[in-house]
Amino acid sequence: MAERASQIAGHLNYPKGLLAGQVAIITGSGQGIGAEAARLFANEGARVVISDIDAAKAKGVAESINKSGGNAIAVVGDMLDAEYLKTLVKKAVDFGNGKINIIVNNAGYTWDGVIHKMTDKQWDNIIALHNTAPFKLVREAAPYFRVTDGEPRCIINISSTSGVHGNAGQANYSLAKSGINGLTKTIAKEWGPKFGVRANSIAFGHILTRLTAAKEDGAFVTTPDGETIALGIPKGQGSQSTDANLDIPLRRAGTATEAASSILMLASPLSSYITGQVIMVTGGRNI
Repeated sequence: MAERASQIAGHLNYPKGLLAGQVAIITGSGQGIGAEAARLFANEGARVVISDIDAAKAKGVAESINKSGGNAIAVVGDMLDAEYLKTLVKKAVDFGNGKINIIVNNAGYTWDGVIHKMTDKQWDNIIALHNTAPFKLVREAAPYFRVTDGEPRCIINISSTSGVHGNAGQANYSLAKSGINGLTKTIAKEWGPKFGVRANSIAFGHILTRLTAAKEDGAFVTTPDGETIALGIPKGQGSQSTDANLDIPLRRAGTATEAASSILMLASPLSSYITGQVIMVTGGRNI
């Protein structure tokens, strides 16, 4: 224990960055919170694997990191494709010279509907994307986390206040985000004792992304079978309403960079004794 404490203390100078020498997979990092997290990780010395279904955006983030002096590669594919997950892990290991230190399960979107109108497809798609895919990725990467070489390793799962408090119109998303919190705690209990792997969830509140922007802005995703899903919230409703921030003590939404900073915090040695937690990043909402 004293040796570990000494190692942590030695990190306090961070001469080469908080994540120097570590290898991180960040899913859904072609834009938004994921892209910001990738840039922050790279700035702190990590070798970052950009995972996204959008090839142009993923490659753009990787290129911007490399041009800024960081190290990143883009591995493009669909998180719902089991073969892609195998490729993602293999390429991450090759890029990281045989190791992976961090997985950030961030990929996802919302496909809202009230309970009595929600289709099986809406339900199955969101559960698969936010629960099954992260589980399969973690399982695929297990050989690189269940090791005793003394290196830091952690898994950060992106959740939501919908998974803690529920949210009208989001039965599928609320269940999925609650489920990822359960997976997080299970990883912490299974892989913490012998291997020292930390696992935490971050439950975001109102963060400025395409999921909380006005639906009229036209953001969308396309499912593997070609169906288009409109993203965002209609103007005047929810986080688009004039009084949307009145129940937030800070009286504003969070930025993608602020959200990404909380991911960096949990990945860093500053959080070396934090595991199995659901960290609320909400500007104080729901306290």
